[in-house]
Amino acid sequence: MTTHAWRKSSYCQEGEACVHISTDPDGVHLTDSDTAQTIVTVTPAAFTALLDHLKSL
Repeated sequence: MTTHAWRKSSYCQEGEACVHISTDPDGVHLTDSDTAQTIVTVTPAAFTALLDHLKSL
């Protein structure tokens, strides 16, 4: 099992209502908790495309 170094988003609401992110050479990993029971993994290119789209809104 891979150990991730999770970082909490700087745009969190109070409590644990925020996104946690971890990266490695294979991808960008996202979860809604630092206990990371469910992890979504995307390629770095897909994550960059997502961020570019969100910035354009």
